Amino acid sequence: MPLPTDARILCRKEVRGVAIDVVISDITRLSVDAIVNPANSLMIMGGGVAGAIKRAGGAEIEEEARKYAPVPVGKAIATGAGKLKAKYVIHAPTMERPAQRIGVNNVYAATYAAIDKAVELGVESVALPGMGTGVGGVPFNDAAKAMVRAILDRLARGGGKLREILLVAIHEGLARAFCQALESETKE
Repeated sequence: MPLPTDARILCRKEVRGVAIDVVISDITRLSVDAIVNPANSLMIMGGGVAGAIKRAGGAEIEEEARKYAPVPVGKAIATGAGKLKAKYVIHAPTMERPAQRIGVNNVYAATYAAIDKAVELGVESVALPGMGTGVGGVPFNDAAKAMVRAILDRLARGGGKLREILLVAIHEGLARAFCQALESETKE
């Protein structure tokens, strides 16, 4: 999959036939089948990654998502992707209300639900930002470990048509945390 020219792949692991790449990039510029929005249960796309997705893809993404609200943490829904290069936006709540502080259990549950929805949609590629690392307040290392563990646990049940999972960071620190988690969680 072609990446924007300013994107960098920091590390890669292959797990059960699925490439897991850690990428430094703007998630809204990626050409993937689906991008994940670390949403709130009300599907209000105000700030952080959600706000960036709405600005780049259009208000219709939020309008469609709001029809499903409330969506509990641990579930995910998919909408169209508006003007984004992706086909879908997978909205996986990490919190019930906007700007709530959360714990790693929410990060795990949201990530698992997002990968589950990607498999259900039959997509080949999905990009996830740091789940809960913004207003959720989860430290990069803790979020990265929870996300990688959730991905591996879901792939253990089968990955459907999934061939590539991108863990996308705009911060070098989060990218390094993703690489460390990928390395430590995939050791036999």
